Amino acid sequence: MCAKHLSQSSPARGARLRRLFSESCCHREEDAAVRGCSQGGRLEEVPLEVLRQRESKWLDMLNNWDKWMAKKHKKIRLRCQKGIPPSLRGRAWQYLSGGKVKLQQNPGKFDELDMSPGDPKWLDVIERDLHRQFPFHEMFVSRGGHGQQDLFRVLKAYTLHRPEEGYCQAQAPIAAVLLMHMPAEQAFWCLVQICEKYLPGYYSEKLEAIQLDGEILFSLLQKVSPVAHKHLSQQKIDPLLYMTEWFMCAFSRTLPWSSVLRVWDMFFCEGVKIIFRVGLVLLKHALGSPEKVKSCQGQYETIERLRSLSPKVMQEAFLVQEVVELPVTERQIEREHLIQLRRWRETRGELQCPSPPRLHGAKAILEAEPGPRPSLQPSPSIRLPPDAPLSGSKGKPKTSKQVQKEPRKPGKESGQQDRPPAPSQAKAAAAAGDASPPQDVPPKDPAPQDPRGPAPQDSAHHRSQESLTSQESEDTYL
Repeated sequence: MCAKHLSQSSPARGARLRRLFSESCCHREEDAAVRGCSQGGRLEEVPLEVLRQRESKWLDMLNNWDKWMAKKHKKIRLRCQKGIPPSLRGRAWQYLSGGKVKLQQNPGKFDELDMSPGDPKWLDVIERDLHRQFPFHEMFVSRGGHGQQDLFRVLKAYTLHRPEEGYCQAQAPIAAVLLMHMPAEQAFWCLVQICEKYLPGYYSEKLEAIQLDGEILFSLLQKVSPVAHKHLSQQKIDPLLYMTEWFMCAFSRTLPWSSVLRVWDMFFCEGVKIIFRVGLVLLKHALGSPEKVKSCQGQYETIERLRSLSPKVMQEAFLVQEVVELPVTERQIEREHLIQLRRWRETRGELQCPSPPRLHGAKAILEAEPGPRPSLQPSPSIRLPPDAPLSGSKGKPKTSKQVQKEPRKPGKESGQQDRPPAPSQAKAAAAAGDASPPQDVPPKDPAPQDPRGPAPQDSAHHRSQESLTSQESEDTYL
């Protein structure tokens, strides 16, 4: 299919694109699964000590997420480029995408959608697509297994959440990757953020957003690889013939599994520019030299070259390094978007399904969150009794600790004061020293609140009680 076959009105073009993507999924699902298992089985080996250090750093970031996002976002970006530790990847994706905030702002919403019957016209289509998503993965290998059930729940819930969009087949692999890292409710809200903030309009009925991005990609290719751009222009190959599955599935059906995870780590942090960069890197290395172009004399040979990419180009370390170094910015993408949007209006009229502006990464999503947003700072793991006094705002820290200890344990621990104990109390203090360390722990709970001022007792107690439920389950899900 060449460009002239796709130069039709938007509705017919959108329908043709959906059919093209459906046929591509059906014919290539087995190839993608085999490729994902064979090439993705060997993850990049990170020394155990380095992995532990990264986990410690990420735990510190996640436990103080708002502070890090406000003051050290560049550090978060660098650590996402290095790769999120596997044990924390699911939780990090929720925080980066804003899915965690959405879940807290909409308690019980997913359960409500899950219990609803759903639109019959989408249920059949979703049911037929379940077995196509990573059929060799243990979560989705059996029909009716828990993985396929959760995938059905998430996709059905989205059709109810956005009935004007309904269901698009490219959403299934996105949701499946999310379900490999988090429970169904969290995966649903991450899917919502991807469809509404990162890739808005990609899954609408007319698929206008992906058509615009195809033109943006082709324009950027002229600057990144003039040789590849010239060859594709001469062959009259529409960008939609090779980039639709790349972009709509966020490369989850194209790259080896280890590369998919690294790309998604950066995608959640930096936004759609990562998807553009990956596509440009693949095109550059597939068709970016005269020698490679000579072996692709026709449309068929060129398309096959782009569908059977070199394993070296898709290898995790090589691809990530190329993506990080490629100079394509959000500003360039948005400038090209305005140019292509103006051309669209001149040739085809106004968009029939206009999509909201996309947000370029975690920082933009955080800043655009409307209204009051719940704090993502996790609560302490030590539970305080309801009548336990908290530290006041007056006096030195040592005096506040002394005030906290005295009402609870006026007996043996009275010798643990800031001033040196009297000789008669020294023995009691020494004897109680080994038995009393746990009592030094509770006063440390309010300490992080001092720079921001004292917090109300009710909120501190509420945070401490939920810490051993939702927060602990997230950390140990994998």
